[in-house]
Amino acid sequence: MPQQNRQCTSKVVIVGAGAVGATFGYALALNGVAGEIVLLDRNRDLAEGQALDLAHGQPYFPIVTIRAGTPEDYADAAVIVITAGAKQEPGESRLELLRRNAGVITQVMGEVAARDSLAVVIMVSNPVDVLTQVALQQSGFARSRVIGSGTVLDSSRFRYLLSRHCGINTHNVHAYMLGEHGDSEFAAWSMTHIGGIQIDQYCPVCGKCDNWMAERAAIEQTVRDSAYHIIDYKGATYFAVGLALVRIVESILRDQKSVLTVSTYLEGEFGLSAVCLSVPAIVSAEGVERIIAYDLPDAEKAALKASAEIIARTVADI
Repeated sequence: MPQQNRQCTSKVVIVGAGAVGATFGYALALNGVAGEIVLLDRNRDLAEGQALDLAHGQPYFPIVTIRAGTPEDYADAAVIVITAGAKQEPGESRLELLRRNAGVITQVMGEVAARDSLAVVIMVSNPVDVLTQVALQQSGFARSRVIGSGTVLDSSRFRYLLSRHCGINTHNVHAYMLGEHGDSEFAAWSMTHIGGIQIDQYCPVCGKCDNWMAERAAIEQTVRDSAYHIIDYKGATYFAVGLALVRIVESILRDQKSVLTVSTYLEGEFGLSAVCLSVPAIVSAEGVERIIAYDLPDAEKAALKASAEIIARTVADI
């Protein structure tokens, strides 16, 4: 899509008005980057109620049109964010649930394509890497325009934990989780910096740890387990992922060219092909403008390959 056409609208359509979709809509309204926020849901009353509840806060955040919509709103959207998904039924296997959710995404992408939408599509529904690939295949769009939220949230969790451990402001910590948004994700320690200093050089200067390698493993595992803990505590995660989505959407609408670990389809980068997973990418008005194919150390390259194989097997199953 020509960049000038995309920049003429700042309309964001959110598909799924549940906890994640509504929380993202709320955070997006506060941010002020979108000119129009449209909520869609199979439960029309839920979409209407969430939109009205958000709209009633209009005096307290930047001017933005907020309303419930229909699939016709895909036609002129700049960004479409898909948070919709079926819940697991009693006795239903994970694979059965995945197949049902793949059906939901297939229907949504068919409706998007039918409206000749030129939007960038962001997949949030889990398993996000697999469903991003389903969405891309069903749409026929260029790979740059269909991306997943991937490990943007996981990378944020990683930065938070490092900042707490090291006693450094999170804004001075740059760190990324790569691979699957799931159990096989891994910390790219080779790309981790504090105040511009590579982590392996920073730690001897800091001197806070007696055994940094043990601390490193513990932090990485805590990132992987974070969602499980939050779900155990309160049933779902939605605040942090809502903010992560605002970060992605802002980079698209403002053409910021930010480096974010979104899930994107690989075509030979990092020696991998025909799979969606999270790697560093420049996110701009075009979606993924460019993948940063960094030369990972052997251990991290192997971890990325192992993660890709897990995702590929799941895609094959459905």
